[in-house]
Amino acid sequence: MIFRREIVRNLKPLLIWSGIIGGLILLTLAVFPQMAKQQETVGAMIDSLPDAMKKAFGMDRLGMDSLIGYYGIRVYLMPTLVGSIYAAILAGNIVAKESAEKTIEFLLSKPVTRFQVIGQKLLAVIVNLIILNTIIVLAALAGFQFAETSDVSPGTFLLLTLATFFLHLTFASIAFLLSSALRRTRNITSTSLGIVLFSYFLNVISAMSEDLALIKHFSFFHYIDAADIITTNGIDSKYIIVMVSIVIICLATAFSYFKKRDITV
Repeated sequence: MIFRREIVRNLKPLLIWSGIIGGLILLTLAVFPQMAKQQETVGAMIDSLPDAMKKAFGMDRLGMDSLIGYYGIRVYLMPTLVGSIYAAILAGNIVAKESAEKTIEFLLSKPVTRFQVIGQKLLAVIVNLIILNTIIVLAALAGFQFAETSDVSPGTFLLLTLATFFLHLTFASIAFLLSSALRRTRNITSTSLGIVLFSYFLNVISAMSEDLALIKHFSFFHYIDAADIITTNGIDSKYIIVMVSIVIICLATAFSYFKKRDITV
């Protein structure tokens, strides 16, 4: 009951966000054939950029002359950053809105346990993220068809897809914990978005300055860096362990807190 209700309630936002991200991916990939025909001009433009900027966006290791390089430089940011914002908003509101709308007491008066309530809400979040990432993959595959030749390795593209989903799930788990612990949805939304944007900011500035290179380890965006994944054809196992650990800790804490939470306050 709760799961179905959350799927229906969040269907419209899911379609809007999926449409925006999918549309941006398609439009950006549609430009690739023209970019490929003007490689000398594009290459000269990239060479004219500051080294710090090229390093920040992976242009020092990836080339715009290949489809996978173009995807890593220009397209990958859309599903990772914009998708993470959606994941944070979705998970940040899904529990707290019951308190904000004064429906939590009514919901718990039904023959369901608190574990079932929060469990079904979490399941709705995961299903929404799976749908979002499926649409992202379909949009990318459709966009690849604009290219006359494709050098995208299925294995590499799968790694980029898994990395994107892991990133979404990581931010969603943090926002889900905030949603279970806090009551004001406005505070949760702003905090969740702040975490996503701050993490991205750390990744950019750490790449632009050698003096700040150490702080890249505090950015989840560094963990799923497109240039690293494409050039090494893999995701660093220690980063996967960190993200999985954060997801488990945040979700376990969220369940524990919600179980003891005084809903009358």
